[in-house]
Amino acid sequence: MHKAFYVKNYFSSNFKLGILGGGQLGRMLLAETQKFDIYTAVLDNNSEAPCAKICEEFSQGDLLDFTTVYEFGKGVDLLTFEIENVNADALEQLEKEGTIVYPSSQTLRTIQNKATQKLFYRDHQIPTADFSLFAYGNELLTAVKHETLQFPFVWKSAQFGYDGTGVKIIRNENDLIGLPESECITEKLIPFKNELAVIVARNSNGELSHYPVVEMEFHPEANQVEYVICPARIDDAVAKKAIDTALKVAKAFQHVGLLAVEMFQTEEDEILVNEVAPRPHNSGHYSIEASVCNQFEQHLRAILNLPLGDPSSKMAGIMVNLVGEEGYTGKVHYENMESILKMSGVTPHIYGKKITKPFRKMGHVTIVDKNIDRARSVAEKVKKTIKVISKS
Repeated sequence: MHKAFYVKNYFSSNFKLGILGGGQLGRMLLAETQKFDIYTAVLDNNSEAPCAKICEEFSQGDLLDFTTVYEFGKGVDLLTFEIENVNADALEQLEKEGTIVYPSSQTLRTIQNKATQKLFYRDHQIPTADFSLFAYGNELLTAVKHETLQFPFVWKSAQFGYDGTGVKIIRNENDLIGLPESECITEKLIPFKNELAVIVARNSNGELSHYPVVEMEFHPEANQVEYVICPARIDDAVAKKAIDTALKVAKAFQHVGLLAVEMFQTEEDEILVNEVAPRPHNSGHYSIEASVCNQFEQHLRAILNLPLGDPSSKMAGIMVNLVGEEGYTGKVHYENMESILKMSGVTPHIYGKKITKPFRKMGHVTIVDKNIDRARSVAEKVKKTIKVISKS
């Protein structure tokens, strides 16, 4: 019997929520557990992780080590995660012994490996870019020489890609030099109008809810999101297609928790699923200020099987990522913070990372306004004004 399913009093009680990963997503999730007075225990590799000093219990340990994750999970009533790079075998064993894990180990295992993820889409008739699987990186050159693989294409490492790493556009043979020899996939390079995302929430009763479609603008070098724009500036028919696709993905996984579905809008206005994340996501950070119920509270509601909150927007929201400037490594300094605080509708979120590095995510800024174009204009000013640097 699942021991936590019948625990109704999560608030100011002995119920203990375990969180694997103590990064910025966990930190923002803790703001919601504190609002509800839910007791939390966090496991992370880093003793100075953003969550370390603000949860009730913090443990340092390897998230990929079976025993570490298993022993941590035995001490909580329900286990969730804010990062995919955790030991799925340990989660599966905990589930067999009665600990509730949401999202499930099966969902995590499918999503952890991009090859398995793509096959899942194919098996469930979910639209995605054409792809090929390769057990070893050196098979790519052979495929090119035999003309079974044509330039250009997108190379993705099957495992452990994160925040733009493990992805590369391959335009010629020179671009193959230096790629890892590990399992990978290649995808057809899709000409697209927009990169979109929809965050879906589902609880174990099967109740579904979704946030509006957002539009993402990426940094051309770091392959990281620079701006998230809500609502996306697209036709209603395209938005409906994106939402329907995201809901289909969540139902196929029988997902419990939040599922961020990243998609391409092609030149022909078709929707193709790129990849998914089974957790709160960068594309939903705007919701803290702009939504009736933000994504972190919604994740809690979903995994605790509580009624889902209202995901609609109070006003337009744009999120600007704060990443370390190139050429700076060291103790972080946020230059011109006072200047952006003078701007109307601007709220900075600092993640508590003391050391900055080039392109490291250090925080984000949300800009809200009743007018999306005005919000986008302010977002541009914010991006040009605040700098994440280091000072000796």
